Amino acid sequence: MAKRDEVEAWLTDMDGVLVHENHPLPGAAELLQQWEDQGTPYLVLTNNSIFTARDLSARLRASGLNVPEERIWTSALATADFLQQQLPGGSAFVIGEAGILTALHDAGFVMTETDPDFVVVGETRNYSFEAITKAIRLIGSGARFIVTNPDATGPSAEGPLPATGAIAALITKATGREPYVVGKPNPMMFRSALNKIGAHSEHTAMIGDRMDTDIVAGIEAGLHTVLVLTGISDAAEIEKYPFRPDEILDGVSELVANGPLETEL
Repeated sequence: MAKRDEVEAWLTDMDGVLVHENHPLPGAAELLQQWEDQGTPYLVLTNNSIFTARDLSARLRASGLNVPEERIWTSALATADFLQQQLPGGSAFVIGEAGILTALHDAGFVMTETDPDFVVVGETRNYSFEAITKAIRLIGSGARFIVTNPDATGPSAEGPLPATGAIAALITKATGREPYVVGKPNPMMFRSALNKIGAHSEHTAMIGDRMDTDIVAGIEAGLHTVLVLTGISDAAEIEKYPFRPDEILDGVSELVANGPLETEL
């Protein structure tokens, strides 16, 4: 596991680390520019499987952050990468939106409601009872159950929304079958990200704002872990867990060159 000065590549979460409600967080633009200027391999990770990398790149650009689409790695892309390795040219029944549908299509998968190899559940704002019923029946008939990410709820201006994990729990209750979940905290998502940029875990760091996804997955993947306090974790939250990140920073501004170098924990 690398110390900060041995880190050659970076993985970073998006929400709560680089942006908050479509506003860039302090130091985010400067850190991204620093990585670009120095030719540092990096990827911006998100468990959200609704949007394609191109969509997210455009949304970040509108927020004032320049992240090329090839620098974005979503749970949808990680899921498609995983399924392509499992069964190249396979078929899937998908509950989800453009992010997961495009990723699976680009990976050579056929979308079908007839005897699919996989049922894949991703994030969507339009869960259909009919589609969920179909997924339950297909899994009962032998399709393998895959979920892009485990998040039970997602944020909205009005309050929490049921998310992928909640819908997966409904399907599990009806089928008795647990899904394989690709996104964080499964370190599989980090391993596929490392493969994409040709990086090695011993020289890569992960920046996140959640102990229960970013940090635990980073530790399990053998990365140098950096927790920032601009998202949902605070000192009290950190104390709840039996593991610790390598570093705790107030925000990514502390990673910009000439910024203060924190003492390692």
